[in-house]
Amino acid sequence: MISCTDFIPAYSELFKFLEKRGGRPAVVGFWEYLSDNFLGNFRSLIEEHGLRGCWIYWSHTLNEEAADFTMELDEEAGLFVIEMHRCPSKGRLLENDRIEPYHDYCGHCEVLYGRVLDSLGFEYECDLSKCDQATCRLIVKKP
Repeated sequence: MISCTDFIPAYSELFKFLEKRGGRPAVVGFWEYLSDNFLGNFRSLIEEHGLRGCWIYWSHTLNEEAADFTMELDEEAGLFVIEMHRCPSKGRLLENDRIEPYHDYCGHCEVLYGRVLDSLGFEYECDLSKCDQATCRLIVKKP
């Protein structure tokens, strides 16, 4: 069975190729295209359930990817948090000694999800300061 994580090295190489051809704007443009055209299910969940839509989406997606994570949802406070203890995507890249990961590989999460959340009036931040260890923190707030 083929898993989406089987394509991770190819994604990283594609990001490098796009940057060589068109610079950072080409990479970000590709991420924006993906966000606009392939995250309709994410958008629908947020529109229907608000912050709980984040919980529904990521609990399914991250479990499917076998990520090591914890999530917190506090609807009264308007807060949703993911603590990614071990990202399977970035972890797989770091374990592959045959390729050098795209220098801003984790930046795709900020663009893909941030673009949807921002357009729906949510605040989104992603702490990527430890992404070289396949760890990050994602925060969504309802202002």
